[in-house]
Amino acid sequence: MAQFGLSVHTSLMRSTALAAELTESKQRGNIPRPPAYSTPTTRRSTFYPLPPSPTTGPALVGLFPFPALFSKADAAQTSQAQAEAMGSVRTHRYSIVSSEEDGMKLATIAVPNGYGNGRGKVHTRQQSQSRFVKKDGHCNVQFVNMSEKGQRYLADIFTTCVDVRWRWMMLIFCLSFLLSWLFFGCVFWLVAVFYGDLENSPQKCVSNVNSFTAAFLFSVETQTTIGYGYRYVTEECPVAVFMVVFQSIVGCIIDAFIIGAVMAKMAKPKKRNETLVFSHHATVAMRDGKLCLMWRVGNLRKSHLVEAHVRAQLLKSRTTAEGEFIPLDQVDIDVGFDSGLDRIFLVSPITIVHEIDEDSPFYDMCKQELECSEFEIVVILEGMVEATAMTTQCRSSYVASEVLWGHRFEPVLFEEKNYYKVDYSRFHKTYEVPSTPQCSARDLAEKKYVSSSSNSFCYENEVALTDKEEMEDDDSGGGSVGPEGTNMLPVSDSEPNQGTLPLEPRPLRR
Repeated sequence: MAQFGLSVHTSLMRSTALAAELTESKQRGNIPRPPAYSTPTTRRSTFYPLPPSPTTGPALVGLFPFPALFSKADAAQTSQAQAEAMGSVRTHRYSIVSSEEDGMKLATIAVPNGYGNGRGKVHTRQQSQSRFVKKDGHCNVQFVNMSEKGQRYLADIFTTCVDVRWRWMMLIFCLSFLLSWLFFGCVFWLVAVFYGDLENSPQKCVSNVNSFTAAFLFSVETQTTIGYGYRYVTEECPVAVFMVVFQSIVGCIIDAFIIGAVMAKMAKPKKRNETLVFSHHATVAMRDGKLCLMWRVGNLRKSHLVEAHVRAQLLKSRTTAEGEFIPLDQVDIDVGFDSGLDRIFLVSPITIVHEIDEDSPFYDMCKQELECSEFEIVVILEGMVEATAMTTQCRSSYVASEVLWGHRFEPVLFEEKNYYKVDYSRFHKTYEVPSTPQCSARDLAEKKYVSSSSNSFCYENEVALTDKEEMEDDDSGGGSVGPEGTNMLPVSDSEPNQGTLPLEPRPLRR
């Protein structure tokens, strides 16, 4: 009884404090209105705290199953207050935000009936973005509810055999020969039984076939053209002669089909993609005075990829003007198709450049919008394998978190004494360019963002620019001439950090 009384007292104290807080909120006029989607579901008996009495104050408060004693607005406000009070204790186990923000993650989703305007916000849990194309090039798609799938796959049996895994291909290879040998073995055994070869008849259709095992061995010898000579077909039985000819034709067809499928599977250029690599990240930086999206491709083999060209597409959900929701809208990304820059000579790693101009889907996207956007850039490299002349396609993708704003790729090509060396340890590495503007390409084109180039530093091309007029003034001011005609100006001890000497261009060799 003491424990029961203590629990009742604790419940009354909590209800009293909650009612007092609600009363103060009413007096201040800042009672939070619950959204429409958070209306509680009514069950058999919903307990609501009674409002405080005007005479006795908030002390006489209890929990009673009488929802009709006060208005629906008070009930909704009380439920919202209870939810806020319990929110500090009951938080999602994987939440990384506060309890107040835990239920306020908004995401735009499609209206179920398809007639929405795309502006509605629905409270959902924030999830990681799913890839349409994985980093290794495999499409993250599963087909379900396909009608007549088996019939359609059997109609294109050759492609089915080429696309299946090797273990299934080996099973098909073995079963095709074993079943054909067994089938014709049964035929020859039935011929022997029907014509009395098993009863030591003087005129036999198939000589020395006295059992099913002998008939099976004769079938194997016939189809594989082994021909030991112990078992043979006589001219006394036309049916047996016809079956020998028919089995030889069927054996040639099986050999051509199965061996052709195995060879096509072995020569499939899919494995060539293992030696074609994309950089782990894409970058956005200035190039030739314009913002550009860049990524890097490389060929790990010395054999060339003939007619190599690149393509790219942006996958992003959007809502049309009519309210139709498109989950994956595909937009082409120009990588120089009109100018022919999409065709590359892939001997050493090459940086693919997409100029962010008026026709680019990233024209209005700044750094902040990039970090909070959800999209996927699918990059495709196509070409013919030099050894087989078969077309291969290598794919990869970049989500928004894999696009580094204000970065460039480190150089990988270095000039040695008699050759060029490619260092693939630097292939995926980037370095930060602080002078990259963080605004969108539109704002940059409209001169709304002023970037100073005084602190810009190009890692690949460290070239000093010399002003002719200053050099002439320095020559007239008494500067001495050093070796190889280099101007050597006096430097005072008080200014040791001033750049008075021209920088020598740094070569590409390491």
